[in-house]
Amino acid sequence: MNIALPLLLGGAILYWMYRDFDFKQIEHVILHEMNWTWMLLSFPFGILAQMFRGWRWRQTLDPIGEHARSSTSLNAVFFSYAASLVIPRIGEFARCAILKRYDSVSFPKALGTVVTERAIDSLVVLCITGLTLLLQMNVFSTFFSKTGTSVEYMLDKFTATGYVVTAVCGIAVLLLLHVLLKKLSIYNKVKATLGGIWQGVMSLRNVRNIPLFVFYTLGIWMSYFLHYYLTFFCFDFTAGLGMSCALVTFIVGSIAVIVPTPNGAGPWHFAIKTMLILYGIADQQALYFVLIVHSVQTLLVILLGIYSSVALAFTKPRIKKQEE
Repeated sequence: MNIALPLLLGGAILYWMYRDFDFKQIEHVILHEMNWTWMLLSFPFGILAQMFRGWRWRQTLDPIGEHARSSTSLNAVFFSYAASLVIPRIGEFARCAILKRYDSVSFPKALGTVVTERAIDSLVVLCITGLTLLLQMNVFSTFFSKTGTSVEYMLDKFTATGYVVTAVCGIAVLLLLHVLLKKLSIYNKVKATLGGIWQGVMSLRNVRNIPLFVFYTLGIWMSYFLHYYLTFFCFDFTAGLGMSCALVTFIVGSIAVIVPTPNGAGPWHFAIKTMLILYGIADQQALYFVLIVHSVQTLLVILLGIYSSVALAFTKPRIKKQEE
């Protein structure tokens, strides 16, 4: 169910968006109306974003005594993105498993650093979103009204009693899980695993080169943005939209991919298309843009996944360390 539901959700959104779409026109757009030079120029930034992520991940592992090879870290990240196309979010676990297999890195500790990474990335997105909201408030207001999304409306529907009940239920569930874990024979193993995850989460405190960590983090998101922004120049109808439109749609798309579908398929298409229409792009042209850009960028993820699989096949695993 956890696998089928995201696939069904993404498929349903895509079907709804493209149910009356003339796919024969896509061939004409790709062959005669699209400037492939800009698309090719965007590829290095898509690759660089993943490389920065691999280098930053390796840096967060060092303070907790886990020293992965740079090549293994990069290939693990490449593979993780491709794996998530098959099963959403599985890539986070897959890359930790790869480091465990090839570099004898503790799986729980590696997973903890991934949690830390996601927290940092969420903070970056939050900051960029806040800045973008201030600069483009009128566009976001129109987006919320057009899509029927309103945070105030959702909060108004949730009464004070509802908050109290939710909090009590949450605490009760946590207490129940605690009692059950104590009674289970695997409690000590689970406790050790959670301890390893916590060490990974706290690894950020002891990162030796903070400026380098910040550089990698900014590099990841700058590369993501350029990987997306350069595709605007592939089409005449988006080439003149400017940096502000690219930033707004980039942020909305980054938030949309939180929905666990393969590479954000469905939610990303809908969010980007809606925002482009608000900037004056025709409905059909917006569909061309999201379908072509997402498909090509997904193909790049697949190619990097294939490359990493081949590279890992020729990677010799390190001798397993003695258990701590």
